[in-house]
Order: sequence, then C-alpha cells, then structure tokens
Amino acid sequence: MQHPEAESGAAQDRAPGWDAINHALNRIYPRQAPKHYGTLIGFALGGADPLPGISAYKRITPVPHWHFVTYGFSELYEKESDDPQVSGYGFELTFRLADPDDSEEPPTWALNFLQNLARYVFESGHPFHAGHYLNANGPIAADSDSAIRSVAFVLDPELPPIDTENGRVEFLQMVGLTNEEEFALKRWSTLKVLDVFQDYLPLWTTDLERGSLLADSDIAARLAEGSARDGSSVGMIYTDQLAWEQHKRLLRAPITEVSIGARQIGELLALLPLRLPFGHAFNVVGPDARVTFEAGTHNSAEPVDGGLRVRLDDRALRSMISRLRAQEGVYEVEGFPTLRMQVRKTEIRAQDGSVERVIG
Repeated sequence: MQHPEAESGAAQDRAPGWDAINHALNRIYPRQAPKHYGTLIGFALGGADPLPGISAYKRITPVPHWHFVTYGFSELYEKESDDPQVSGYGFELTFRLADPDDSEEPPTWALNFLQNLARYVFESGHPFHAGHYLNANGPIAADSDSAIRSVAFVLDPELPPIDTENGRVEFLQMVGLTNEEEFALKRWSTLKVLDVFQDYLPLWTTDLERGSLLADSDIAARLAEGSARDGSSVGMIYTDQLAWEQHKRLLRAPITEVSIGARQIGELLALLPLRLPFGHAFNVVGPDARVTFEAGTHNSAEPVDGGLRVRLDDRALRSMISRLRAQEGVYEVEGFPTLRMQVRKTEIRAQDGSVERVIG
C-alpha cells in the first residue's frame, strides 16, 4: 500500500501515523493487499476530497463484506496538533458493508460517503465519538431506496486503539441504521441499543437490503424495557425553527411563547417523559435560540444565560405531552396558563444525501 504522497509524486520520508495504521491492519489481513483509493490533491491544497486515502479489504466471514478504513482524521506524518496524547482528531473511521454479490470492487458511493463525513468534521471542527449518531437526510447509498438512512459510531470490534508516534488513534466504525432504529437510540442510549442489535449485525456489518430490526417483537420489547428503566441519554435536539419571547404584563407574570417547527414535535414529546422524570434536563437548540426544559415543583419560565429555562411540574408535563401536536397552531398547557407553545409548519427538505448535525 502506497502513501498518498507516493501516489501524487511528492517526496515524504516518514509517515509514522500511516505506518501504524498499516501495522494494525496487517494483524487482521496479513495476506491481503487492500483496494486503496488515494487523493492526488489533498483538502489542505484545495482538493475536493479531504481524506488522503481509504483502503477496502474483502471479507468472507462472518458474512461477506467490504471493510473500509480511512487515513487522514489522525496525523499521518508530522505532529501538528497541540495535544501530545492524541493524533489529530484521535480516530479513523471504519465501515463494514455487506457484499452478497461477491463484487470485485467496493462501491464508489461508500468512498464518497466517507469523504463527505470527513468534509463535515474538517469544516465544522466537531469530531465523532463512540455513541454519536447522525442522519444522512436520505439513504446512505446515493440513488438507492435503502431503508438505511442513519449511522451510529462504535469502536471497531477487531481494531483496538493504537498508540502512534503522533498520539493515540481509535478506530470508530459506522453502523448503518433505519430511521426507526435511530429513534430508538434517542429514546434510550446509542451504545445500549447497539448492544441489543449486536447479535443481528455480525461485526456491525451494514446491510442495505435489510428492514428495521424493531419489526422483531423481542427486540422492540427489550428496547422499550430499557428506555422505561433508564430514560433517555439524549439531552438535546436541534431544530432550524426555534424562537421564544416574553410579553410583560403589569403586576402579573409575563406570557411566555415558545415557537418550534412541527418536525421536532415528535421527538420533543417522546423524549421529555424520558428525561424530566429521571431528573435530567432537556434542551431544544436552534440557530439563534435555546430552550431548556426541567422538572420542577412549580411551573416557571425565565431567561437564563441568553436562553429560556422552562420548569414543568408533573401536571404541566403530562398536559404538554397529551395536548401538543405536530400541527400548526397555538397550544396551551394545563396548570401553566402563562406558557403558550406555538407549532409552526416545517418546510420539507429534499432528500439530498447530505449529513445532518451529529448528535452524541
């Protein structure tokens, strides 16, 4: 396997990070030369693709699949980042994609998807971690009708973290999920849900042809039991439509209006009862606003640190859950007459395969 500089003709004497990744992979694939896809012009030099390299290994067991591994989230050559313990962003991505047709070459869309994820990280500065998940705004395989439309991140089961000359590197594996399965993560915990799925997804291999695992009644029951016992680990959702304002009244508490897009109402109603009764706050965050919901012995809404803090007692929480709908309108909360929830119509965005904000 060549270093990308060798492919582009540039001279580079040492690549300790690259060599360390190769060494880790050689332990799993001692007799296989991977399909390697290098970038001639790197992101830093104005190229379109941020990753200098992606390798793909062909596997037969436990199910036929391609095993992709990236080069470039970590520091492959000289140490440049400030943290001496961590190499670059501290990880490389892996991805196992089912290959039932015994193809000679890995699909191009998977390489493009990995480059798109790198573009997100490099442009936003937000790295991935085990337990994060994201939605692809459509099938992860472009121009397909696959139900796999989200990915979650776990540690690759065959590639433990390595210590390189430039610092520590983890291998984070993407696991393809349906939208229904992603919602199950939100209602409980990413890693706990994936632990339930593990027996049905050998080595966390993504199969584009499968349907939702929640169609299995045993799996659905185990997930429901877990979320009812532990609540949700998700303390925040993002929305493009969020605003709040308070209308002062003479000698009376102000009227507080919270405006949110209809698209997020389902998540709000599902997650509030899995957060507040367990003693955990829940945040709704928009481009220019933040609303924090907390459990309280009395109802209140007050500005705090540039956002709005809404405390709900048990009666108000039950009322909000029962009354609020994903339909445009103004909704009142029983027992909390000074709070009004306004639901606005959400414009439907095209399913363009772009990556939404990462949640963890």
